[in-house]
Amino acid sequence: MRLDRVGRRHGPRGRWVLREVSLELPAAALVRVVGANGSGKSTLLRLLAGIDAPGEGRVTGRPDRTAYVPERFPAALPFTAVDYLVHLGRVQGLDRAAARTRAGEWLERFAVGTHAGTALAELSKGTSQKVAVAQALLADPALLVLDEAWTGLDPDARTVLDAAVRERLAAGATVVFVDHDPRRLEGEADAVYGVVRGRVCSVPGARDEPAPAAPAPGPPVSIRASGGRALPVRLPGDPVTARGPDDTTVLTVDAEHSDALLGVLLAASWHIHHLGTGGVRA
Repeated sequence: MRLDRVGRRHGPRGRWVLREVSLELPAAALVRVVGANGSGKSTLLRLLAGIDAPGEGRVTGRPDRTAYVPERFPAALPFTAVDYLVHLGRVQGLDRAAARTRAGEWLERFAVGTHAGTALAELSKGTSQKVAVAQALLADPALLVLDEAWTGLDPDARTVLDAAVRERLAAGATVVFVDHDPRRLEGEADAVYGVVRGRVCSVPGARDEPAPAAPAPGPPVSIRASGGRALPVRLPGDPVTARGPDDTTVLTVDAEHSDALLGVLLAASWHIHHLGTGGVRA
């Protein structure tokens, strides 16, 4: 699948959210997208999934079976959980019997089988999110696009989704995801793209790079970078700054602000040598 000089704007005369985006998504690849809030990550994912059409450029090679988990689930739709899944399964090409079988399997896998007959509007936020994820997995998509899909899930459900992602990859699918936790599928991505001010660029951090030694189990997040242009006096999260090897700078910040800090660095043309938790590799 390819994006060739793709752009997207809000309305015919609105501002451009993305411009001149050119990238290729190979088969059986895990692709992470990072960037600050409002940078255009969700717009990029919607273009990849075919939810939005580009205002310029073109998208080619999108698989017929593409599934998408939005950042916000439309819980007010007039369906029960299972009826919604069956409906989406039919839209994705399954016959009714297969859609109902797969719907039941995924509801059970996410431990919400008892809510199959519950109206979407009556589900808790966490259960709604499980249904949103389940609909994307029903028909074994060749392209799976996840926009903060882990948000709102309990730890067990996050583990189920991690496993489902790996299963799709093993089956030859491509998975593109955004998640605020830098530890999500850490070290497994085949490619990492940063979105900054409407532009998309490759960011080091894919799985073919050496892993950091003895990573810590949680935040803070460390970014090792070398500059570019001067940075603002006040940076997101007020990171602790230290000198790194080979004239690099190490910025350590809590996980909540790491995406915003990364966006500032990319916008200032800094080169990102490493992004991770529990220390920075030499």
